Amino acid sequence: MAEVGIKDVAAKAGVSTATVSQALRNPGRVADATREKVLAAIEEVGYTPNKLGVSLRTSKTGNIVVIIPDVADSYNFGIIKAIEQVAHARGYSVLLGDTQCSPLREREYAAMVKSRQADGIILLSHRLPFDTDGGDAESNRLPPIVNGGEFTGVRGVPAVTIDDAKAGEDATQHLIDLGHSNIAVITGDMDCPTSQNRLQGFKQAMEKSGLSVNEKNIIKADYTVEDGEAAVKKLLILKTRPTAIFCFSDEIALGAMHSLQMHGFDVPSDISIIGFDDIKFAKYFSPALTTIAQPAELIGETCANLLMNLLDEKAPEKDRYILEHELIVRGSTGPAPGA
Repeated sequence: MAEVGIKDVAAKAGVSTATVSQALRNPGRVADATREKVLAAIEEVGYTPNKLGVSLRTSKTGNIVVIIPDVADSYNFGIIKAIEQVAHARGYSVLLGDTQCSPLREREYAAMVKSRQADGIILLSHRLPFDTDGGDAESNRLPPIVNGGEFTGVRGVPAVTIDDAKAGEDATQHLIDLGHSNIAVITGDMDCPTSQNRLQGFKQAMEKSGLSVNEKNIIKADYTVEDGEAAVKKLLILKTRPTAIFCFSDEIALGAMHSLQMHGFDVPSDISIIGFDDIKFAKYFSPALTTIAQPAELIGETCANLLMNLLDEKAPEKDRYILEHELIVRGSTGPAPGA
């Protein structure tokens, strides 16, 4: 059987071989409709682009690397899925770097760009895996890089986030509106700007409502089920037990809810729980979890398109893209006891 080539793709798509080549090598310079026809033709005829040949001609590898703290984190699934879809549509493959929160491993994966194994980076961490002098991306000779979910603050490194301070405020205000005043918090990693901003939002909501913040109610943890479970044990031994808990992730909330139920407390009659992220399984918790929804797939899609544009030498319009969050009210929050 004859090998399928670029001419077969061009004939199937009804375009020139030059257009097919451009769609594969510089997809940002081809109209969306044309690119979609080319991709459909590639799939239909079973053509496999020769990435080695493309990289030799264009000095591009056709790969991007996604640096992620924990690939097993439920929230990350939607982001990764969207990045894969956009990258594939624009002719790139995705290399996934699961760092397990190790700064050394972050730097090892980032070095793949400098060693010509990848063309650019999507960073889902708050740490920039390069040494910088406080200037911008160009002065520090950084490779094409986009930050997703966090914000490094380095000029020229676009970030895609939500407004975590406002989201933290909205979550807390929901509990206050239900009559809760003794509200606890289980944070995530406090080295992360996201955690810092969510805590800031919690304090803002409390202060605006004239409520005092009890520092003993703030339990610093990590974004894991186990930390949520352990944090609740600390809260239950307080002299005045909180009537509501704001968890900085849904996985923390799952651990917290499990611990409460194991200790004989009813959620939400005794203690309300609100999470953060709206992971796929949040609505299947028992009770279903009230949470702040982040648009994970839109974050991934936006990050991928920004990086593809950078690789096509199209500068981002701004350094920070703030997407909308949403309060999702379910069964894990209710009126404060006696309210």
